[in-house]
Amino acid sequence: MLGPVILAASRSDRMRRLISAAPVTKQVVDRFIPGEDVDDIVPVVRDLADNGLELTMDVVGEDITSPAQAAAARDAYLELVDRLKPLELGTRAEMSVKLSMFGQALEGGHELALTNVRPVVEAAAEIGTTVTLDAEDHTTLDSMFAIHEELRKDFPQTGCVIQAYLFRTEADARRLAASGSRVRLVKGAYKEPASVAYQDKQEIDRAYVRILRTLMEGKGYPMIGSHDPRLIAIGQELAHQAGRKLDEYEFQMLYGIRTDEHLRLAAEGHRMRVYTAYGTDWYGYFMRRLAEKPANLRFFARSMLTKG
Repeated sequence: MLGPVILAASRSDRMRRLISAAPVTKQVVDRFIPGEDVDDIVPVVRDLADNGLELTMDVVGEDITSPAQAAAARDAYLELVDRLKPLELGTRAEMSVKLSMFGQALEGGHELALTNVRPVVEAAAEIGTTVTLDAEDHTTLDSMFAIHEELRKDFPQTGCVIQAYLFRTEADARRLAASGSRVRLVKGAYKEPASVAYQDKQEIDRAYVRILRTLMEGKGYPMIGSHDPRLIAIGQELAHQAGRKLDEYEFQMLYGIRTDEHLRLAAEGHRMRVYTAYGTDWYGYFMRRLAEKPANLRFFARSMLTKG
Protein backbone atom coordinates (compact mmCIF):
# COMPACT_ATOMS: atom_id res chain seq x y z
CA MET A 1 0.00 0.00 0.00
CA LEU A 2 1.26 3.47 -0.88
CA GLY A 3 -0.27 5.27 2.07
CA PRO A 4 2.38 4.25 4.64
CA VAL A 5 5.17 5.08 2.16
CA ILE A 6 3.77 8.58 1.63
CA LEU A 7 3.34 9.11 5.36
CA ALA A 8 7.00 8.14 5.85
CA ALA A 9 7.95 10.64 3.15
CA SER A 10 6.03 13.32 5.02
CA ARG A 11 8.67 13.08 7.76
CA SER A 12 11.66 13.08 5.38
CA ASP A 13 13.65 16.31 5.05
CA ARG A 14 15.12 15.03 1.77
CA MET A 15 11.66 14.40 0.28
CA ARG A 16 10.48 17.77 1.57
CA ARG A 17 13.28 19.52 -0.33
CA LEU A 18 12.70 17.47 -3.49
CA ILE A 19 8.95 17.98 -3.64
CA SER A 20 9.09 21.63 -2.59
CA ALA A 21 11.57 22.35 -5.40
CA ALA A 22 9.47 20.69 -8.13
CA PRO A 23 8.12 23.38 -10.51
CA VAL A 24 4.63 21.89 -10.51
CA THR A 25 4.32 21.61 -6.74
CA LYS A 26 2.82 25.04 -6.06
CA GLN A 27 0.16 24.50 -8.71
CA VAL A 28 -0.86 21.20 -7.11
CA VAL A 29 -0.61 22.41 -3.52
CA ASP A 30 -2.88 25.35 -4.38
CA ARG A 31 -5.64 22.81 -5.02
CA PHE A 32 -5.63 21.91 -1.33
CA ILE A 33 -4.21 25.03 0.36
CA PRO A 34 -5.65 28.27 -1.05
CA GLY A 35 -3.25 30.71 0.57
CA GLU A 36 -0.18 31.33 2.69
CA ASP A 37 -1.48 34.04 5.02
CA VAL A 38 -4.68 35.46 6.43
CA ASP A 39 -4.93 38.08 3.66
CA ASP A 40 -5.13 35.23 1.14
CA ILE A 41 -7.76 33.34 3.08
CA VAL A 42 -10.35 36.05 3.79
CA PRO A 43 -11.58 36.21 0.13
CA VAL A 44 -11.81 32.39 0.14
CA VAL A 45 -13.94 32.51 3.28
CA ARG A 46 -16.26 35.05 1.70
CA ASP A 47 -16.56 33.05 -1.53
CA LEU A 48 -17.37 29.76 0.21
CA ALA A 49 -19.87 31.44 2.52
CA ASP A 50 -21.55 33.17 -0.44
CA ASN A 51 -22.05 29.71 -1.97
CA GLY A 52 -23.90 28.42 1.09
CA LEU A 53 -20.94 26.57 2.56
CA GLU A 54 -19.47 26.65 6.04
CA LEU A 55 -15.79 26.46 6.94
CA THR A 56 -13.36 25.18 9.51
CA MET A 57 -9.95 26.80 9.12
CA ASP A 58 -6.57 25.30 9.92
CA VAL A 59 -3.32 27.28 10.06
CA VAL A 60 -0.95 24.53 8.90
CA GLY A 61 2.30 23.74 10.66
CA GLU A 62 3.16 21.01 13.17
CA ASP A 63 6.97 20.95 13.55
CA ILE A 64 7.07 23.06 16.70
CA THR A 65 10.42 22.87 18.51
CA SER A 66 10.26 25.79 20.95
CA PRO A 67 7.77 27.61 23.18
CA ALA A 68 8.28 30.71 21.03
CA GLN A 69 7.05 28.85 17.94
CA ALA A 70 4.04 27.59 19.88
CA ALA A 71 3.23 31.15 20.94
CA ALA A 72 3.55 32.27 17.31
CA ALA A 73 1.03 29.60 16.30
CA ARG A 74 -1.35 30.87 18.96
CA ASP A 75 -0.93 34.41 17.67
CA ALA A 76 -1.63 33.29 14.08
CA TYR A 77 -4.99 31.93 15.19
CA LEU A 78 -5.75 35.07 17.18
CA GLU A 79 -5.06 37.11 14.04
CA LEU A 80 -7.47 34.86 12.14
CA VAL A 81 -10.18 35.46 14.75
CA ASP A 82 -9.60 39.19 14.44
CA ARG A 83 -10.03 39.04 10.66
CA LEU A 84 -13.16 36.88 10.91
CA LYS A 85 -14.92 39.23 13.32
CA PRO A 86 -16.12 41.83 10.75
CA LEU A 87 -17.45 39.06 8.48
CA GLU A 88 -20.05 38.20 11.15
CA LEU A 89 -20.33 34.58 10.07
CA GLY A 90 -20.61 33.13 13.57
CA THR A 91 -20.32 29.34 13.62
CA ARG A 92 -20.38 29.24 9.82
CA ALA A 93 -16.62 29.92 10.05
CA GLU A 94 -14.94 28.04 12.88
CA MET A 95 -11.36 26.90 13.48
CA SER A 96 -9.55 23.58 13.75
CA VAL A 97 -6.35 23.37 15.77
CA LYS A 98 -3.65 20.75 16.20
CA LEU A 99 -2.32 20.82 19.73
CA SER A 100 1.13 19.90 18.43
CA MET A 101 1.23 23.45 17.04
CA PHE A 102 0.61 24.81 20.53
CA GLY A 103 3.58 22.98 22.05
CA GLN A 104 2.05 19.66 23.08
CA ALA A 105 5.22 17.68 22.24
CA LEU A 106 7.58 19.98 24.16
CA GLU A 107 8.67 19.59 27.77
CA GLY A 108 5.62 20.33 29.89
CA GLY A 109 3.70 20.21 26.64
CA HIS A 110 0.26 19.31 27.99
CA GLU A 111 0.03 22.41 30.16
CA LEU A 112 1.76 24.54 27.52
CA ALA A 113 -0.73 23.48 24.84
CA LEU A 114 -3.67 24.15 27.15
CA THR A 115 -2.27 27.58 28.06
CA ASN A 116 -1.80 28.49 24.39
CA VAL A 117 -5.06 27.15 23.02
CA ARG A 118 -7.32 28.62 25.71
CA PRO A 119 -7.06 32.26 24.48
CA VAL A 120 -7.90 31.07 20.96
CA VAL A 121 -11.03 29.33 22.22
CA GLU A 122 -11.94 32.41 24.28
CA ALA A 123 -11.46 34.73 21.31
CA ALA A 124 -13.52 32.44 19.07
CA ALA A 125 -16.36 32.44 21.59
CA GLU A 126 -16.29 36.24 21.70
CA ILE A 127 -17.11 36.43 17.97
CA GLY A 128 -19.73 33.69 18.24
CA THR A 129 -17.81 30.77 16.79
CA THR A 130 -16.11 27.58 17.92
CA VAL A 131 -12.86 25.63 17.89
CA THR A 132 -12.38 21.93 17.14
CA LEU A 133 -9.33 20.04 18.45
CA ASP A 134 -7.92 17.87 15.66
CA ALA A 135 -6.77 14.33 16.40
CA GLU A 136 -3.15 13.45 15.73
CA ASP A 137 -1.25 10.20 16.26
CA HIS A 138 -2.49 7.87 19.00
CA THR A 139 0.23 8.83 21.51
CA THR A 140 -1.22 12.36 21.77
CA LEU A 141 -4.87 11.51 22.27
CA ASP A 142 -5.09 11.18 26.05
CA SER A 143 -3.66 14.69 26.32
CA MET A 144 -5.99 16.01 23.60
CA PHE A 145 -9.09 14.56 25.26
CA ALA A 146 -8.05 15.91 28.67
CA ILE A 147 -7.59 19.40 27.18
CA HIS A 148 -10.92 19.05 25.40
CA GLU A 149 -12.64 18.17 28.66
CA GLU A 150 -10.99 21.08 30.47
CA LEU A 151 -11.94 23.61 27.79
CA ARG A 152 -15.53 22.42 27.72
CA LYS A 153 -15.99 23.43 31.35
CA ASP A 154 -16.08 27.04 30.20
CA PHE A 155 -16.70 26.56 26.46
CA PRO A 156 -18.98 23.52 26.04
CA GLN A 157 -19.19 24.08 22.28
CA THR A 158 -15.50 23.10 21.85
CA GLY A 159 -15.30 20.16 19.45
CA CYS A 160 -12.90 17.29 18.98
CA VAL A 161 -11.98 14.72 16.34
CA ILE A 162 -12.00 10.94 16.60
CA GLN A 163 -10.46 8.47 14.13
CA ALA A 164 -12.28 5.33 13.03
CA TYR A 165 -9.17 3.24 12.42
CA LEU A 166 -8.13 3.23 16.08
CA PHE A 167 -9.38 0.40 18.27
CA ARG A 168 -10.05 2.79 21.15
CA THR A 169 -12.40 5.03 19.20
CA GLU A 170 -15.63 3.10 19.73
CA ALA A 171 -15.26 3.58 23.49
CA ASP A 172 -14.30 7.24 22.99
CA ALA A 173 -17.40 7.75 20.83
CA ARG A 174 -19.71 6.27 23.46
CA ARG A 175 -18.27 8.63 26.07
CA LEU A 176 -18.48 11.70 23.82
CA ALA A 177 -21.92 10.92 22.40
CA ALA A 178 -23.38 11.11 25.90
CA SER A 179 -21.82 14.46 26.69
CA GLY A 180 -23.49 16.82 24.22
CA SER A 181 -20.18 17.68 22.56
CA ARG A 182 -19.36 18.32 18.92
CA VAL A 183 -17.51 15.36 17.40
CA ARG A 184 -15.94 15.07 13.95
CA LEU A 185 -15.46 11.47 12.80
CA VAL A 186 -12.72 10.77 10.24
CA LYS A 187 -11.10 7.56 9.05
CA GLY A 188 -7.60 8.61 10.17
CA ALA A 189 -4.50 9.80 8.31
CA TYR A 190 -1.49 8.88 10.45
CA LYS A 191 0.64 5.76 10.19
CA GLU A 192 -0.42 3.69 13.18
CA PRO A 193 0.78 0.20 14.22
CA ALA A 194 -1.44 -2.87 13.98
CA SER A 195 -1.42 -3.05 17.78
CA VAL A 196 -3.65 0.04 18.02
CA ALA A 197 -5.35 0.45 14.63
CA TYR A 198 -7.13 -1.43 11.89
CA GLN A 199 -4.97 -1.79 8.79
CA ASP A 200 -7.58 -3.06 6.31
CA LYS A 201 -9.77 -0.53 4.50
CA GLN A 202 -12.93 -2.61 4.85
CA GLU A 203 -12.39 -3.00 8.58
CA ILE A 204 -11.90 0.77 8.90
CA ASP A 205 -15.09 1.44 6.92
CA ARG A 206 -17.07 -0.96 9.11
CA ALA A 207 -15.70 0.69 12.24
CA TYR A 208 -16.61 4.11 10.80
CA VAL A 209 -20.24 3.05 10.36
CA ARG A 210 -20.46 1.55 13.86
CA ILE A 211 -19.01 4.71 15.42
CA LEU A 212 -21.19 7.01 13.33
CA ARG A 213 -24.28 5.11 14.46
CA THR A 214 -23.22 5.65 18.08
CA LEU A 215 -22.79 9.39 17.47
CA MET A 216 -26.10 9.74 15.64
CA GLU A 217 -27.98 7.92 18.39
CA GLY A 218 -26.27 9.96 21.11
CA LYS A 219 -26.82 13.46 22.48
CA GLY A 220 -23.89 15.18 20.77
CA TYR A 221 -23.54 16.90 17.42
CA PRO A 222 -21.98 14.55 14.82
CA MET A 223 -19.71 15.94 12.10
CA ILE A 224 -19.21 13.44 9.26
CA GLY A 225 -15.69 13.88 7.91
CA SER A 226 -15.58 11.85 4.70
CA HIS A 227 -15.46 12.14 0.90
CA ASP A 228 -16.65 8.55 0.43
CA PRO A 229 -20.04 8.58 -1.39
CA ARG A 230 -21.09 5.36 0.32
CA LEU A 231 -20.32 6.67 3.81
CA ILE A 232 -22.07 9.95 3.03
CA ALA A 233 -25.20 8.05 2.02
CA ILE A 234 -24.97 5.86 5.12
CA GLY A 235 -24.57 8.99 7.24
CA GLN A 236 -27.77 10.44 5.80
CA GLU A 237 -29.63 7.20 6.49
CA LEU A 238 -28.33 6.93 10.07
CA ALA A 239 -29.35 10.55 10.71
CA HIS A 240 -32.83 9.78 9.37
CA GLN A 241 -33.12 6.67 11.55
CA ALA A 242 -32.05 8.68 14.61
CA GLY A 243 -34.71 11.31 13.87
CA ARG A 244 -32.17 14.10 13.40
CA LYS A 245 -33.07 17.28 11.55
CA LEU A 246 -30.76 18.70 8.89
CA ASP A 247 -29.25 21.20 11.33
CA GLU A 248 -28.48 18.53 13.94
CA TYR A 249 -25.43 17.11 12.14
CA GLU A 250 -23.13 18.16 9.33
CA PHE A 251 -20.81 16.94 6.62
CA GLN A 252 -17.18 18.01 6.38
CA MET A 253 -14.83 17.69 3.41
CA LEU A 254 -11.45 19.06 2.48
CA TYR A 255 -11.02 22.17 0.38
CA GLY A 256 -10.26 21.17 -3.21
CA ILE A 257 -11.70 17.65 -3.06
CA ARG A 258 -15.16 16.83 -4.49
CA THR A 259 -16.13 20.47 -4.75
CA ASP A 260 -19.28 19.63 -6.71
CA GLU A 261 -20.37 17.40 -3.83
CA HIS A 262 -19.89 20.28 -1.39
CA LEU A 263 -22.33 22.36 -3.41
CA ARG A 264 -24.79 19.50 -3.94
CA LEU A 265 -25.12 18.74 -0.24
CA ALA A 266 -25.48 22.42 0.63
CA ALA A 267 -28.16 22.83 -2.06
CA GLU A 268 -30.08 19.94 -0.49
CA GLY A 269 -30.18 21.81 2.80
CA HIS A 270 -27.38 19.97 4.59
CA ARG A 271 -24.80 21.78 6.66
CA MET A 272 -21.66 21.33 4.58
CA ARG A 273 -18.39 22.53 6.12
CA VAL A 274 -15.18 22.82 4.09
CA TYR A 275 -11.92 22.13 5.94
CA THR A 276 -9.74 24.96 4.64
CA ALA A 277 -6.03 25.07 5.49
CA TYR A 278 -3.60 27.87 4.85
CA GLY A 279 -0.01 28.76 5.73
CA THR A 280 3.56 28.43 4.56
CA ASP A 281 4.40 25.19 6.39
CA TRP A 282 2.19 23.10 4.14
CA TYR A 283 4.33 20.01 3.50
CA GLY A 284 3.09 17.61 6.19
CA TYR A 285 -0.55 18.51 5.59
CA PHE A 286 -0.15 18.10 1.83
CA MET A 287 1.51 14.68 2.11
CA ARG A 288 -1.24 13.34 4.37
CA ARG A 289 -3.83 14.44 1.81
CA LEU A 290 -1.97 12.34 -0.78
CA ALA A 291 -1.81 9.37 1.60
CA GLU A 292 -5.51 9.50 2.41
CA LYS A 293 -6.83 9.18 -1.12
CA PRO A 294 -5.23 7.43 -4.11
CA ALA A 295 -6.95 9.86 -6.48
CA ASN A 296 -5.01 12.72 -4.88
CA LEU A 297 -1.74 10.90 -5.49
CA ARG A 298 -2.66 10.21 -9.12
CA PHE A 299 -3.52 13.88 -9.60
CA PHE A 300 -0.13 14.92 -8.21
CA ALA A 301 1.85 12.29 -10.17
CA ARG A 302 0.09 13.18 -13.41
CA SER A 303 0.89 16.85 -12.87
CA MET A 304 4.54 16.07 -12.12
CA LEU A 305 4.83 14.07 -15.35
CA THR A 306 3.07 16.56 -17.59
CA LYS A 307 4.30 19.84 -16.09
CA GLY A 308 7.61 19.03 -14.42
